[in-house]
Parts: sequence; structure tokens; C-alpha cells
Amino acid sequence: MTSNGIHESGISNPHDFASPITKEKYSSSDEDAVDVELNSQDDSDGESVAGGRFINTDDPFPIDPSAPLEERQLTIRALVVGCLLGAVIAASNVYLGLKTGWTFGASLFGSIFGFAILKPLSTTAPRWLGGGYFGPKENNVCQAAASAAGSLGLLFTSGFPAAYQLGLLGATPKDDIGRLFTFTICCAFFGLAFSIPLRKFYILKLKLVFPSGVAAAYTIRSLHVGKNAARDAKKKTKALILSFSFAITLRVVSEYAPGLLWDWHIFYALNRVGWNYIIAAESWGWIWEWTPAFIGAGMLTGINSSYSFLGGSFLAWAIIGPVIVHTGKAFGIPAATSIPGQMNYASMSLTDPINHPSPRYWLVWPGTLMLLCTSFTEVACNWKSVYAAVRTMVGALRGRFHRDRDSFEKTDVEEFVDPVPPEDQVPFWLWGGVLFASIIVTCAVMGVQYGQNVGITILAIIFAFLFSFIGCESAGRTNINPVTSIGNASQLIFGGIGKGRGYSIQRGELLNSLSGMLALGAAEQAADMIGDLKTSHLLRSSPKAIFYGQLTGAIVSIFMAAGIYVVFSTAYPCINDLSYTTCSFPTPDVQSWRAVSVAVSSSTLPIPPSSGYTAIGLGIAAVISVVAKHTVVPPKHHAWVPNFNAIGIGFIMNVCTYPLAMFFGSTIAFFWRRMFFNNYQMYCFAIAAGFIAGEGLGGIVNAVLTIAGVSGAVYGTTVGCPGGLYCG
Repeated sequence: MTSNGIHESGISNPHDFASPITKEKYSSSDEDAVDVELNSQDDSDGESVAGGRFINTDDPFPIDPSAPLEERQLTIRALVVGCLLGAVIAASNVYLGLKTGWTFGASLFGSIFGFAILKPLSTTAPRWLGGGYFGPKENNVCQAAASAAGSLGLLFTSGFPAAYQLGLLGATPKDDIGRLFTFTICCAFFGLAFSIPLRKFYILKLKLVFPSGVAAAYTIRSLHVGKNAARDAKKKTKALILSFSFAITLRVVSEYAPGLLWDWHIFYALNRVGWNYIIAAESWGWIWEWTPAFIGAGMLTGINSSYSFLGGSFLAWAIIGPVIVHTGKAFGIPAATSIPGQMNYASMSLTDPINHPSPRYWLVWPGTLMLLCTSFTEVACNWKSVYAAVRTMVGALRGRFHRDRDSFEKTDVEEFVDPVPPEDQVPFWLWGGVLFASIIVTCAVMGVQYGQNVGITILAIIFAFLFSFIGCESAGRTNINPVTSIGNASQLIFGGIGKGRGYSIQRGELLNSLSGMLALGAAEQAADMIGDLKTSHLLRSSPKAIFYGQLTGAIVSIFMAAGIYVVFSTAYPCINDLSYTTCSFPTPDVQSWRAVSVAVSSSTLPIPPSSGYTAIGLGIAAVISVVAKHTVVPPKHHAWVPNFNAIGIGFIMNVCTYPLAMFFGSTIAFFWRRMFFNNYQMYCFAIAAGFIAGEGLGGIVNAVLTIAGVSGAVYGTTVGCPGGLYCG
């Protein structure tokens, strides 16, 4: 789950003491339970599985002697179904990303739902209509296509809305749809090409876990292998379908009675019965929301991230926020409800951001610096493996084109034992051709449509490649890919380049935004795709078949991500326009992206001094926390180390509904696992995945209803909403 591209759920590696060990359980058969991690920081007592055996996250699964030979892995049916499922996740991720900055990979959803669709088809349809044996390797191709099709949403929940808020592009995304598509093409294939040469280093040499990839592998295996596989698959599929249907129905129906079915304004109700001063809690965004997606997200991310997220929100919006308003460091405006004492602290007016900031603007800077400090301190603590990866890549390219190619390949074989037969490996001409074509297309698009010279574009691509190492390293060790922070780092670099070349402020902002999005897109794709290759490694699938599935899914992602963004922007113009005082989408990543873009391009820093000092203090605290985790705190106690990434998001987000929902979901999962373990291992992942995808698709339906003029804002009730104003 990519803030910052966070993809949570997977397997812990008991041999990797650089990352904490946490686990849940799946069962591939009644006799063989395997531990599956939900969050790399939640537990520490999970090195072995039932029966005292260590979990395997490194070596391919044993071959099932009873399984038929899987002659077809890459099939049209797997590609079509995978792309359709990925399209659902793409829509969900744009919705979820605009809400909270958190996105989720399509691996588990594609694995289970792909099985639910293709397994019955394989046994009932004739071969020419999609029938025939359906095995775990083809399921892997379907899952990989879904994963690729569901990616790239973060471009439209961070960089592009920020660019529109700054007036750097056209009037509306609808007017710029062609440019959105072409820029997305630039980002869609770099990560795919980068993941192939990185596979040997991260999967075969370092043996990083890539938790989401391992979780998908064990999930697929549990659906196909074991004497009770068919029975368990039906139960998981039923749970996924029911939770998906419930979430989409609740999201659409609640739009017509939001104060009753969706948002519970508890402090407003207490104010109505005479507790006058409690309206301040309503003003600061403390509202309960029945959001299936973020309850499900909490079930997947675990208590460390969820509790840190809520802790960051409480620190920002219950302690620091009221203090800076009381001391005159930040200022609110009267709320539109006209309720005595109710204020709006979420405005982003930039009329005088240094001397008269809103609390939301003031808190953006500490939150952003915490994200940057946490992400890059994690990388710094693992600098040796990042350096080794770069060195290996350079050596591989030199060996391929140099005269001593044979001697290099001999050393390479000794160092990396690749179990994949040569005919199933992705040849250099294929991934190299994709990379070369992407470079040519990117230079053309950036030059023709955005006026950026070829030299700067090539430099941006080089940095995108280097930042892909960071994304893969982080995702492989912690299951968190800090892609927004990676994009922000690229913004800082190219902001300096723009200043050095004497660019105007607006051109400098456009340069650093576009370059940052190239890095973000490459890091997001590379980490997602190498996670799929980890799945294929365990399942003994063909990397070549997986690569073709990813290529097909990437084409779908280009049109889905940009198209869904246009739909949401048309239905909710506040996403791209700062003049709105309220908005259904808090867009935390957009606020962070815009803040960095402005800061690195302006002649003076537009940061209130008190906010800057607080940001430095909390940034230092984040660095100390990460360093202590890697050097002082034993791995078994990592669950108690605060997650400053989540804390930073809590600062940037101006509503507290989502951290409360994730806290609720993770707490339910925590006790569910301990009290009803067998039931938990059967249903938890399926229910959570259904909740996330269902609400995201329901958000799309609501956007379409809004555009059509038949939404809840027109025909719904305001019962339960503060001041009788519609609160959907």
C-alpha cells in the first residue's frame, strides 16, 4: 500500500534482522500453516510457523506431484481478467489516494478474485472460449496484470493536482486529457524495465522478502494446492464478494443520508444538547466515519502504522493545532454552518502564508519533513545494500557490452543461482527495448508538450532509475514504498537546477513537479513489479510470462488512472482549486507536493518561522527514531518504535476520520487473530481487500452521479449534518 504508495500485507523474513518480523497465517493445506505479515512493525514473535518450522520466503515452493503440468501460463483469459480487476483497483487507488495519500496494491485482490472468475470458467467453458486447466502459474500472470493495471494512481493524487492548484497546467484536467495520457505513458514502462535487472540482486542475492509478493504467492498456493484447497477457496471468494458488495452499496447509499449512514458528528450532537464548548472538537475534524476501505486498511496495515497514524493526528489536530491558534501563530475562519463557536481550520488560503497561515498550512511543513527524514534515514541505514545494487547493475551492463562478457557471466552465475530456465527468462532485447523506447517517448513528450530540453529529461530519467533502488529496497524490507517522499526528493534536486538556470518561479515549479513525478512513477512501478517477480520466483512461474502480463496491465493503467482522475476532478473541482473552503477529499499528498514545489522554487521560503522550527525538531526526532530502531532497539521490540511516516501523514491530513477508522480496523484484526485464529486466517485478507476495492468503486459511482446531477447533494437528506448543511 504505496502514502507514499504504501502496499501492506505479506511475509516476514526471519533471517533479515534489518527489518522487524511480523506475521499472520494462511494455510495452504490443513497440515501446513504459513505465517503472513500484515505490517513489518507490528509483532516480533513470529520467526517460526506451526510445528516450529521456519517460513520459506527465499526458495521456490516444492513441486506438487499431483498437479497437472501447466503448459499455458500466459493466456488471453488471464490477461483480460487481470486487467479488469486492476482497473477496479486503479479506480479505488485514485479515490483512496485523494482521501488519505495511502494506496494499496492489487496483488491479493487480483489473486483471489482472479481465481474466483477463472477457476469456474476453466471447468465449464469449452477450450476455445476460455476453458482448460487453470493453475497457480496462470493465476500469477493474472495477478501480475492486475497489479500493473492498478498502479500509477499516485501521479494523480499528488503531483498533478498540485500542478493545477499552482496554475501550472490548463484550466481543468478535462481540457488537458491528452497531455495527461502522454505523460502517464512516460511513467508507465520505466519501472517495468528497471525491475528485470534488479530481480537478480534483490530476489536471488539479497533475498529480500517483498512481503506483498510473498503474501500473493502463499495466497495463490493456498487456492490451488492441498486437499482442502477447493473448499477454502470457496470460503475466501465468498467473503471477498460479500465484503466488496457491502462496501460499494454502503458507499453509494450513504451518499443520500451521510449524517446517518456515513459520518457520525458526535461532538456536534453533544453541542446540540447543551455542551457548548465541545463544538471545538468538531471544528478540529474529530468525526467518526463508517468507511469500509480504511477499516480494511487498518486490518492490513496492523497496529504499529495505524496507531502511529492516529497518534500523529492527535498530536497535530488535538494538541499543536489548538496551541498555535491560541497563541496567534495560526488562524481559522468561521465555519459555514453558523453554529456559535464552530471554526474552519482546514483552509489552504495562501494570501499571507508566513504571517497569517491556517493551521492546515502550518502543519503541512512538519508533516512533510517527517516523511522525508523517515524515508531517507531508512535508506541511509541500509546504504550498503543500495550501493551494492548500483554496483551490480553497473557491472552487469559493463559485462554485457565489454569484451570480458564471458568472464563476467561466469562470476555472475556463481554469485546468483537462478532457478529459471533460460527460455523463461526475460531477454535483454525485450526489457532493454522497452527501456530505450520509453526514453525516446519521454524526451519527445517532455520537449514538445512541456518545453523541457533533452538534457534535463535524461537527467530526470537517471535520477528516476536511482530512486527506483530506494523504492525496491524499502518495499523489499518493510513493505512500504515511500514514493511520494522519493518524488519530493527529486523535486528538491530539480528545483535547484531550475534556480541555477535562472528559470522563472512558475517554470521552475513545473520542472520540479514533472521530474518528481517521473521518479515517483518509476519507483512505484519498479517496486510493484519486482514484488510480482518475487511471487513468480516462489511459484516457479515464467518471468517472461509475468513481464508480458505486466506490460499489458501497464497499458490499461495509463488510461484508467488518468481517466478516473478526470472523473473525480469534474465531480469535485475542489481537488484542483484552493479557493474552496471545504472539500470531500483532504488530498494530503497534494498538500505536501505543492509545499515542496513552492519552497524549492521561491526566492524566499514561504514557511512560518514557528512551523519551520517545529518541522526541524520533529524531523530530528524522526531521524533519531529510525537510527535507534536499526542500531539500539532489538528486532523483537520494533513494534514499539513509532512509525514517523504515519505520524507525518497524520499532520498533513486535515480530518481525523481515516486514522480513527484504521485504528478501529487494526484493533479488530489484532484481537480477531488472537481469539479466533483459524477464522481469522481464512477470512481477514479477503474481507479487507473487498472493503478497500468496494468503497473505491463506490466512490466512482458517486462521482458519476454527481456529474449527472442526481447525487446525494441534490436528493439526499441533511439529517445528522452540522447546521443542516449537506455533509456528504
